[in-house]
Amino acid sequence: MFRVGSGFDVHKFAPERKLILCGVDIPSELGLAGHSDADVAVHALMDALLGALALGDIGMHFPDNDAAYMGADSMELLGHVLGLKEFSDWYIANIDLTIIAQAPKLAPYREDMRRSLAEKTGLSLDRVSVKFTTTEKLGFTGRKEGIASQASVLLVHK
Repeated sequence: MFRVGSGFDVHKFAPERKLILCGVDIPSELGLAGHSDADVAVHALMDALLGALALGDIGMHFPDNDAAYMGADSMELLGHVLGLKEFSDWYIANIDLTIIAQAPKLAPYREDMRRSLAEKTGLSLDRVSVKFTTTEKLGFTGRKEGIASQASVLLVHK
């Protein structure tokens, strides 16, 4: 049996915040606003994983009105999702993640991002894809107001 999940997330840029994507600190004048560390890529990935098993979304598991998650490390939250008992009968076949941003340029950090996700999920590097695209200066990402991310995962029953 297979399960497919998709996730999508958006965060606006904010001053005096770090820009963290896939658990990697990206040099940037602006970070992303959010209750946690605002790792938009990991948030999309968590939603894809949760969706594949019909376990809701990250807002259900980590509400933004819960002080326990203020400034939380999204990679730690990902570890919590992967540790849910419902995942014990499944393994991740692959991750396909797209980060949508006009700026900053992210390509130099692709391999760091892939390694970070592979390490956290226990996957080999050839099963983790991280891609980047712009919106050709259209929309909020094109106006450099924020970053969006989408993720797809394939789960296979053990």
